[in-house]
Amino acid sequence: MGSMTQTARAIKSTAESLQEDLARLEIQKQALERELAAVTAHLGSVQRALDALQALMPGTGPAAAPSLRAPAPVSVPSPAKPKATRAAAITDAAAEPPATPGRSDEAADGGTTYGKLTEQILAYFAQAGDTEVRARDVASALGRDTDSGSINAVRSTLDRLVGASRVQRAGRGLYRAVTP
Repeated sequence: MGSMTQTARAIKSTAESLQEDLARLEIQKQALERELAAVTAHLGSVQRALDALQALMPGTGPAAAPSLRAPAPVSVPSPAKPKATRAAAITDAAAEPPATPGRSDEAADGGTTYGKLTEQILAYFAQAGDTEVRARDVASALGRDTDSGSINAVRSTLDRLVGASRVQRAGRGLYRAVTP
């Protein structure tokens, strides 16, 4: 009977220790998620600034200096999300393939190649004409308004297109096709 009580105390002690570890790990996870969000936001602004500067440099373009491009952001799925949601988040984060050294963005016919999302957005603006639209409207038209990650991918692409003078910023949160 004495060993049963000792075993019960050991289990209770282990459970309490694990509860403390769980609470500490949850706090650490939240802090890391906040830090990741801040780094991701900073990465986006640095990328936009770099793209704008490269567009201003004569004789250079995105293909001329692939080593200056920042790597594509990595989506770290939360273990609490279902697998299907994590897969969708990773797919959305990788909507546009990152530039790779040695790969030219110039097609054989002299045209420029873009990622699928960029092409979809440019096609949307070709049809929209001089209408001012919000990123959420563009995402909805492309069927990418299912979650905030998809909408943010559209916003990021719109910001890159504004930096490359392919789309105009018409106001806060508003975009318009570039008029020739």
